[in-house]
Amino acid sequence: MPGRKAISEEDLVDLKGKVAIVTGGNTGVGYATIQMLARKGAKVYMAARNEGKATEAIKQLQAEGISDVHWLNLDLSDPRRAQSAGKEFLEKEKRLDILVNNAAIGAVGPYKLNKDGLLDIMVTNHISHFVLTETVLPLMKTTAKETGSDVRIVNVTSIAHDRVKPESYTSKEALNKDYGESFGGYLDTYGNSKLANILHIKELQRRLNSESISITCIATHPGAIKTNVLGPLFFAPWRKGAMTVGFGAAGKEVKEQSETYQGAYLAPIAAITTPSKYALDERLAKELHETTENIVKELGL
Repeated sequence: MPGRKAISEEDLVDLKGKVAIVTGGNTGVGYATIQMLARKGAKVYMAARNEGKATEAIKQLQAEGISDVHWLNLDLSDPRRAQSAGKEFLEKEKRLDILVNNAAIGAVGPYKLNKDGLLDIMVTNHISHFVLTETVLPLMKTTAKETGSDVRIVNVTSIAHDRVKPESYTSKEALNKDYGESFGGYLDTYGNSKLANILHIKELQRRLNSESISITCIATHPGAIKTNVLGPLFFAPWRKGAMTVGFGAAGKEVKEQSETYQGAYLAPIAAITTPSKYALDERLAKELHETTENIVKELGL
């Protein structure tokens, strides 16, 4: 499917009465995604670790005329805290229409093992988002049963997933793989976590379809985007990166052609694209899901 020159709020569905969570939304693509969803009427939870930065970001949104955005205390560095954030949300809301798993550690090492013996970038980029998703998924399933529902889960990934060629994900060691302390090594380790984001979406969609649950799961690559760490002149601004993410989360065409977009990988701008052959490997997707579940169980979650 060909890409588009741009995506605007006009290309999104009406979100009045809908509720969304965007992780890492106090800056970057997450912030711009929140702008798009909130302008269409959604009540949006900005899930972020730093309350001060989140508060400032929400004040900035209010200055832009966007009022219905709320902070959700989410620390992705520990899956236990990710579960706590999900439970806190469940106490606040009776529906969840959109979950955008956006926050991530970037391709800037060195990476390290945490207290649980897990690589920090894989915890933040994959495992904690997996836990958050599983925690709120029952509510999303309930929301999906409503007449005319349009429930979506979006994982923000990267073209860097194409750099890695894993043989399997049957062990913790596979998730913990560190490709070394060089620019290429950091990018490969990051790419491994971003491949996990796509495989997570693929397996989640398969499982939901097997239950006949009408939830659309999409992986989105926003493109090379300016951040507080990376920002060469050729990198695109936040708003452009958020176009593909926002389209995945609320695009009219996704609702109209939901079967086409189930488990899809979108690249700029909002084009269904074929990811690496490893991202399409059903065996790897199942292995990753099962290994992640086992790790989560070991953590007592």
